[in-house]
Amino acid sequence: MLNLEKNYEYDNINYQKEGQMLPKNVETVIKSQGLIQDGDSIVVGVSGGPDSVYLLYLLNSLKKKFDLKLTIAHLDHMLRRDSPKDAEFVRKLGLKLDIPVVIGRINVKLLSRKGSLEEIARDARLRFLFKVAKDIKAKKIALAHNLDDQAETVLMRIIRGTGLFGLSGILAKKEMGGFIIIRPLIKTRRKDIENFLRKSKIATRIDKSNLMDIYFRNKVRNKLIPLLEKEYNPQIKEILSNLADNSAQDYDFLNTQALRLVKERFGRVKLAQLIKLHPAMRRLVLRLNIKKLQGSTRRISFTHIKEIEDLIINRPTGSIVDLPKGISIIKRVKSLIFYHR
Repeated sequence: MLNLEKNYEYDNINYQKEGQMLPKNVETVIKSQGLIQDGDSIVVGVSGGPDSVYLLYLLNSLKKKFDLKLTIAHLDHMLRRDSPKDAEFVRKLGLKLDIPVVIGRINVKLLSRKGSLEEIARDARLRFLFKVAKDIKAKKIALAHNLDDQAETVLMRIIRGTGLFGLSGILAKKEMGGFIIIRPLIKTRRKDIENFLRKSKIATRIDKSNLMDIYFRNKVRNKLIPLLEKEYNPQIKEILSNLADNSAQDYDFLNTQALRLVKERFGRVKLAQLIKLHPAMRRLVLRLNIKKLQGSTRRISFTHIKEIEDLIINRPTGSIVDLPKGISIIKRVKSLIFYHR
């Protein structure tokens, strides 16, 4: 059981004095979610921005107490002229804290011809982090998503259209790609992180593109959330974060029940069974089968699910529904079969 001291004083930074609420929030998340155990080897994703720098200092403060083996991973997306300066900043930070650093470079703009720049950048970053973790035999990857990121994500998904899983937002702990992603700052407000770093005189890099309303997330962050805070509810970020927590608990229960129904029979589901299921459970069973084939359900919309339900109930035997990423579903006499086309 993780037992963090109340007086957070490490690396000449007095956490109790400078940012009392930060460590308490982080401690609660770490303990309740079981994010850190003795002897963990953790890859820390560090962009050089305030959130990831704070996360690094926090984990470094726990390194000796819990015998943590930390490795910094930084990916240069080559999207800005000054991005090499970010990499150099992170390299020097690693030297200062005596933590090994792995730096990668990839031209995301060249890859973005195949899809959304944001999605391509995210996938490239995850692949890089997975590779670093695999190379050093680490089981965990720490990311610096905070409460503000959580609120933005939930609101973005509401606007685009989402179900219970989407409302779950960013999870504090998630298994992905054979590794465990941990997010100790998911209950920590961005302004508290920035206040702490400023008072502690800890330097960071600022990505000016985050201030520009050229991406959907930036528009939500810079325009919509301030409007909601001012005109409707000053606690909107906390409310959206709580919505994510409640949705995650509900989804986890339903998902557990759906997994019991699916068991090892992924790819083929009896039609009679699907028809008898409650719609909420039926849709989860469908999503689980799709996820098993394509690795996620990121591009599966409510429209896709409704089309599959129409296939089950109304369409004749032999009918097919084609889904994104090369997945298809065919209706047989007694079963629904999921396959790569």
